[in-house]
Amino acid sequence: MVSESESTAEQVRQIKVEVAFAREDKQQILELMVNQGTTLEQAIEQSGIMTLFPEIDLNVNKVGIFGKLGKKTAELKEGDRVEIYRPLIADPKEVRRKREADGKKMKKGGGEK
Repeated sequence: MVSESESTAEQVRQIKVEVAFAREDKQQILELMVNQGTTLEQAIEQSGIMTLFPEIDLNVNKVGIFGKLGKKTAELKEGDRVEIYRPLIADPKEVRRKREADGKKMKKGGGEK
């Protein structure tokens, strides 16, 4: 006879997710299997990515799924890509204001030539 705890453990479904982080010089996408119900924060911790990038601080870095900000407590779904975002170097609004004050126009594609 199977106990209730054993049958519950057997029913835990595994899902495949990715955890991604990028610096200017290096990027890493780690694929891993996690239990259904795993949160963004748990997947990041389980992936080991913070060992590869010790500068990651989950109290500072924002996180999300496929480019959309998310809460660290959000549960993942099959195929989700968890992304850890670096802090912005410059405030985009300030850059725009400075460019306008300097009389510069932004060219198509966002870059200046």
